[in-house]
Amino acid sequence: MATEVRIEQLWIPDSLDGPDSADFLAAVEVGRKVRMQTWGSDDLAYTPLEKLLELADPYERQVMLVAKVDGEIVGVVDIALPLVDTLDLAEFTLDILPEFQHQGVGRQLLEAAEQFARGEGRTMILIDTNHPGVSLSSPETEQLVPGSGLGFVPMGSREVEFARRTGYTLQHIEQFSSCLLPLDTKLVAELEDEAEQANDGRYRLHHWTDRCPDQWLEAVAALENRAGEDEVPPTKTEADMVFDGRLLREAEEVAIAQGRRTVVTAVEHIATGTLVGLTTISVLAQRQDVVFQDDTVVLQEHRGNKLGLLIKVANMERLTEQFPDARVIYTWNAPENRYLLKVNQQLGFTTAGVTGIWQKELPDLGPSTS
Repeated sequence: MATEVRIEQLWIPDSLDGPDSADFLAAVEVGRKVRMQTWGSDDLAYTPLEKLLELADPYERQVMLVAKVDGEIVGVVDIALPLVDTLDLAEFTLDILPEFQHQGVGRQLLEAAEQFARGEGRTMILIDTNHPGVSLSSPETEQLVPGSGLGFVPMGSREVEFARRTGYTLQHIEQFSSCLLPLDTKLVAELEDEAEQANDGRYRLHHWTDRCPDQWLEAVAALENRAGEDEVPPTKTEADMVFDGRLLREAEEVAIAQGRRTVVTAVEHIATGTLVGLTTISVLAQRQDVVFQDDTVVLQEHRGNKLGLLIKVANMERLTEQFPDARVIYTWNAPENRYLLKVNQQLGFTTAGVTGIWQKELPDLGPSTS
């Protein structure tokens, strides 16, 4: 029996305690339930306040469409429209309540989102599919390998079948890993000793939280521009935003306004006085027990000195000192980035699953004629 579905744009309330916040709270709860279904926990789900704060991001406009059945929200698609680069791009996050999957709700929401994106002049759409480790480990699992040639998603999964059926092509895989905190003190001592021996006193660590010291501002911006060189995400283009000190300061202020804390360790090459690597961990406003590893970059010419290991161990130790409630750290890496994957393995990260990045190009409607 066909389910009668009504698609509408979600009203974003000014606060969570007003009479107009019920639909927003229900939409966020849909996302939480879907992550519980996928991962067995809600570690990767937004709290309502985190989501509300994120919607004020000046670099990205977000619009949420919801699917209602009998007045109840049963599905949500979050549409992210970059505002400073890749202006032809829209990224969708599609969540359907488990009990309403396989009923055409997802297809109707996705078609509505594509129509909205096309109306905003966006012609390249990205969606993702998420696959826990248990779904990847069976030897009978038929594999779908992306265009990049590395990694796979399970061919028989409901999400994969849906993405293929709706015209999306698998472009890229990100490996999703987790590590329990705090790190074992014996392991930390061993890894720090290993890293110190390799760099032989030629490097010096610097630490800060939330705001980069003025003296390192332009150097950090330059390092951020090098982040991701080992990876080839499908969204990377020549027009991507190039960081400078001003933009870095703006990004820091956005993070602070959203309640996020940022723990950073950088490494200086003493002989030249230049920063040659850094690593960043983000702590969310509402949940300090779940944290996220962001960029780690070490300049190619300084690889082989175990600097990635050095800065990541030091930063995870600082995280535990400043945020003792942190119990797990999550990270995503491209399979191409063997350098960081090896470092993560030494630190105790284990594979939690993979995320498939899918792409579809919409026809460009061009200027309207009437």
